[in-house]
Amino acid sequence: MTGSPHIVSDVMTQAVVSVDRDTPFKEIVRILQQHRISAVPVVASNGTVAGVVSEADLLPKEEFRDSDPSRLAQLRRLDDLVKAGSVDAAQLMTTPAVTVEASDTLSRAARIMARTKVKRLPVIGPDDRLCGIVSRGDLLKVFLRDDEEIAEEVRREIVAYLFPGEPPPLQVAVAEGAVTLTGRVSGTSRVPVAARLVRSVEGVVDVTWNLGRPLPRPAEPPVMGPLY
Repeated sequence: MTGSPHIVSDVMTQAVVSVDRDTPFKEIVRILQQHRISAVPVVASNGTVAGVVSEADLLPKEEFRDSDPSRLAQLRRLDDLVKAGSVDAAQLMTTPAVTVEASDTLSRAARIMARTKVKRLPVIGPDDRLCGIVSRGDLLKVFLRDDEEIAEEVRREIVAYLFPGEPPPLQVAVAEGAVTLTGRVSGTSRVPVAARLVRSVEGVVDVTWNLGRPLPRPAEPPVMGPLY
């Protein structure tokens, strides 16, 4: 019934800045600074994503430069101590890499970002090779949809399906992504379902209902008894 949701390949950046396992520490820093990014995927020789190097992976080298951590601190932060002594991407990268597939929906990508607390995800294709990068900002692009485009989708895919009639019993208006449905319907049992569907439309920020008194249901035809 509803239109197909946008997928990651619709919004991702295809020109990916990446490094290989042998890229030295200082070169990684230069790349991050030059491209104003906070992390970079590490690509293996077969094109798959081996890991990710982020600013957090690089900072231990500076943090432990002139300090002598206690034995307890060393035990608690063994990974950071190892990275403080690392010199290339293979030693610095965090593995396994958190990735998303190009065919995944934007909502799935958003859930992965929220769960893993990362700002960008390497995107892999059907062959598991790196094909793009998607950021938090990319996922928010759906909220730039034109209001009338959203309204037309709600009318065509939801109102016409759940509340058929000519003229339509509900008028749809959208302002800055907020949808308002106004009119009268026969009963309100389908309203919660409609509300969920409208909220699922990409670009919708909020849903408001302005329903008048429900229309009376059509009278049932009388049941005729047997004729003798």
